[in-house]
Parts: sequence; C-alpha cells; structure tokens
Amino acid sequence: MTVEILSRIQFALTASFHYLYPPMTIGLGMLLVIMEGIYLKTKNPLYHQLAHFWTKIFGLIFAIGVATGIVMEFEFGTNWASYSRFVGDIFGSALAAEGIFAFFLESGFLALLLFGWDKVGPKMHFFATCMVCLGSHFSAVWILIANSWMQTPAGYHLEKIVGSVHTRLPDGYVVQAADMGHVRAVVDNFWVMIGNPSSLCRISHVVLGAWMTGAFLVMSISAWYLLKGRFGSFAKASMTIAACFAAFTTVLQSVSADATARGVVQQQPIKLASMEGVYVTRDYTPMTLFGYVDAKNQTVHGPQIPGLLSFLCFHNFKQPVQGLLSMPSDEFLAARNPGMTPDQLAKERPKYWPMVPAVFQTYHLMICVGSVLFGLSFLAVMLLWKGWLFRADNPLIRALLWVYVFAVLGPQICNQAGWFTAELGRQPWIVYNLLRTSEGLSRAVAANQVVFSIILFTLIYLLLFITFLYLLNSKIQHGPVDDEGHHVKAVGIDPGAILSHKGRASE
Repeated sequence: MTVEILSRIQFALTASFHYLYPPMTIGLGMLLVIMEGIYLKTKNPLYHQLAHFWTKIFGLIFAIGVATGIVMEFEFGTNWASYSRFVGDIFGSALAAEGIFAFFLESGFLALLLFGWDKVGPKMHFFATCMVCLGSHFSAVWILIANSWMQTPAGYHLEKIVGSVHTRLPDGYVVQAADMGHVRAVVDNFWVMIGNPSSLCRISHVVLGAWMTGAFLVMSISAWYLLKGRFGSFAKASMTIAACFAAFTTVLQSVSADATARGVVQQQPIKLASMEGVYVTRDYTPMTLFGYVDAKNQTVHGPQIPGLLSFLCFHNFKQPVQGLLSMPSDEFLAARNPGMTPDQLAKERPKYWPMVPAVFQTYHLMICVGSVLFGLSFLAVMLLWKGWLFRADNPLIRALLWVYVFAVLGPQICNQAGWFTAELGRQPWIVYNLLRTSEGLSRAVAANQVVFSIILFTLIYLLLFITFLYLLNSKIQHGPVDDEGHHVKAVGIDPGAILSHKGRASE
C-alpha cells in the first residue's frame, strides 16, 4: 500500500479510537449538570448519590480520552506536514482557541468536580460541574469548526511565499502539487472562517450525538443494575433521567439531521450522491432504504421509495438530486486538467468521487442504528409513563432491559459511521475542492515507518481499551455509595416519586 493509504489508515485508527470517549464525556457532563441541579433544588440525597457516582465514571472516561487524543496532534506534524503548513494559519487558530477556551476551562474545574465534594459548598461544586460540562462542549465546538472549514472553506485567501515575499493569489487559484511548501491558506475574516457554511449544522449534529451517547451509557448501566436487583433506587432514578434526556435529544437530532443533510446537498453534492448511490440525475429521485452499490456498473441495489430523496433534500418530490455522472462539472475538471478533451474529462471524472460503496454503507448504517435508538428512547419513556419499565420480574421487560444494556453500543456505532461518512465522502480532498489528500502528505515519511506505527498504536490502544473496560467494570461492580461511604441499599421506590423529584434514597 502507498504512504497515503497507510497514513489515512493510521489517522482513522487513532481518531476513531479517541472518539469513543469525548462523546461520553460531553453527554455525561450534561447529565451531571441535570442530576446535581435536581439535588440542589430538592435536597434529595438520592440525586447527590447519582451525581457522585456518575462523576467517577466521567473522570475515568476523561482521563482515557485525553491520553488517546494527544497522538493526533503529533500526526499532523509527522504524516501530514504539507497539510499542516498549508492550513496552519487557519487550523492553528482554531486549535489554539480550543486549548485556551475549552481545555483549560474543563481541566481547571475538573479537580473541584472530582475531589471537591466535601471541600466546597454545593453551589460551588455545581458551578464547577457546569464549567467542566461547558468546557467539554467548547472543545467539541472548536474542533468541529476546524473540521468544518476543511469541508466548506470560507473566510480565507491563498498566499504564495517565495523567500520573504508574500503574494496574494487570485480567487479560484488551482493549487498544484508543486505549490506545496510555497502556498498556504491565510485567514481573511476570523468570524467568517469559524462561521463557515457547515459549522452550525455539524456542531449541533455532533453534540446531540454525544448527548445520546451519554444518555445510553447511563441507561445501560442502570438497566444492568435493575436486572441484577442491585441499587434499585439509584438505578431507577438514573434510568428515568437518562431515558427522558435520550428522548428529548433524539427529537432534536432528527431536526439537526435534516438540516445537516440539506446542507450537504447544497455544499457537497458529490458526497450526497455517494451517500445514496445516485449516479444518474432524474426526477422523483428515490431513496434506498438499504442495499449495496455496484460501483463497476454504477448502480445501486435495494428497496427504494420513489421521490423520497428528492423530498428530503428539497421538500419537493419531483426535483431531481444531481447524480455522480454529472459531477464535478466539465469546467471544474478542465481547470485542473488543462488540454483534455470532453471525452477525456468524462474518464477523469470518477477520480474526483469518493469510495461510493463505503460511503453508502456507513451512511445507511448510521441511519438504521439511529432509527432504532429513536424507537428505544421513546419506548423507555412510554414504559416509564405506564409504570412498567422497572418490572424486572416480567419476562418481556427483562428482555427489553437486556436490550438497553447493549444499546450503549448504538450511539457509538452512529458516531463512528457518521464520521466515516463525512470524511470518506470528502475524498479525494483533504480541504474540499482546494487541496487533495495526496498533496497533504509529509514527503519524508516511508511506508514501512507508517506500518510500524500502526502496529504499535494498535497494541497500545488495545491495552488502553482493556484497562478502561477493567476500571469501568470495577466502578460498576462497586456501585454507588451514600454520604457516609456505605453502599446504597437495593430497595425499590415509586417511579412516580422519582419523576416528581420526591423519592428518597432510603424508604
């Protein structure tokens, strides 16, 4: 394999493994604010126990997340030095803002959150919880701004550097491989850069996905306690809060997903066509529910609903979705391949498409699993309302609780599939329509070096993951403790009392 493919595999490995953890801390941070806020309002010690236990889980996840994220900072300089030089003025400012406004805020109050329970007053501790939650969200925001700029560049100009002479290049300048090391992107307007066309939609979509991840983590552990008959009051209260939060989040995520998809239609039509396997432009464009793409024959196979994709993209059943066979345009191709005839440009066109079968599958995996999570969220709320969710002696409810135990994997699958869709769908560009991925590589890195690093990272990450699972299981098995350090009694409470915030830890 080439250095490019190996470097992409390496970054995909490190980024995917790291991204198991930030969504959990973001989502769990929101739930900690809710739990501790309820405790301050009601003075019910049950909610103090909830906040105290889930804070320990938060601390473990945060530590592993930080350890796994450091690697990517170095990869920008080792494997992607040409890219880093090209976008350093833009990407560097966003990462610097993330460090100043997010990481320092989050880590600065983390000690109070983890160790300040008996050292500061309840209101001060709640403030620290809010600041850590805010910091984790800020971190996501700035990273997403940087990534969104790569998807939809805005607020910049290109500059050529020869010695000490800096020359501004004209708008529409086509970057060539020979320009690497001499041409870079420079910020024109910082606010336009951070508010690039895809930022807002992508931030909301990713953050809501993180909220779902935290909610289903809490639901999973709570369901396991209910099945084992342990820490009943604690498990019921945690399950109630997490289920309501999950249902609320899935509604918002449905709205966000629609806005995000329509943004892709406008800004990255090739990605949208790849996500749905659309090769031919036609009226009443159908949406494929599931199936596979035959890239050789440029067709998609699977059950389809006529006109649904047109309606979702344009709110019009007839308006056609542009197919891959007409993208990118001849003008776009001619600017990058001067001297080619129209027939030659047509043969060149597929080189500007991503791996359509892979993008199609990751996108549909995200949609299918997300739909299941939507249903599970509202099923949990309905059963709570009916008073059935905690009847673990009922075989059907017991089976459902086991589903919730393993449903913790669902948001993680959606998160990973969503990111693979976004990043694979952008190819062959590392900065969309501006810088090709092959041109962003470091020139001094050899294939054998990347292979060695992939093997080493795999072993280290495997060890870290085993350590994380061991420590997480240890904390779950130990369970929550009350204010005197004793285990919470596994006694039942009235679900209605939990929902009204009047349940007590000891009945």
